[in-house]
Amino acid sequence: MDSKTIYTQANRLVRRAGTRDARVIAQMLGITVYRRNDFTTLLGMYMYKWRHRMIFISDRLEDCLEQMVLAHEIGHDQFHREQAGDDALQEFSLFRMKNNRMEYEANIFAAHLLLDSNEVLRYARQGYDVLQTASAMGSDVNLVLIKLQEMMKLGYDLHIPYEPDSRFFGKIRTD
Repeated sequence: MDSKTIYTQANRLVRRAGTRDARVIAQMLGITVYRRNDFTTLLGMYMYKWRHRMIFISDRLEDCLEQMVLAHEIGHDQFHREQAGDDALQEFSLFRMKNNRMEYEANIFAAHLLLDSNEVLRYARQGYDVLQTASAMGSDVNLVLIKLQEMMKLGYDLHIPYEPDSRFFGKIRTD
């Protein structure tokens, strides 16, 4: 999947929903979100079975992390539905971007869905560094880095001094 396609799809959903809130977008798409209290290290997973679209998510996530996980799983719904049949796309393989193209694409989608390009650009022009931008936008620094990298691919004139940690979601713990 190319950067432009992912960017276009994420922004189409934002316009259609009138919000960047992943909960609202999941509901608009007809995806049922199930909150689970038995996930220990699992943050979330997407499943498509019997023509039903489902996201299972830990009920111990703070709002910012819940938004990121939901947005990531919506990315799987939009681009990897057929691969999420009998075997759900589970978190243990999620967010390992260097070795898994589907996970990288879902992270790109989450970055575009949750982070407005104009707002990111405004912070960059005001001299905010990546950490300050992430803080101002209530996001994870790695998601902001992914967004900036993708904005560069889309033709924005930006300089990114860091690489995102390809395993950042895998390092998040809810206990």
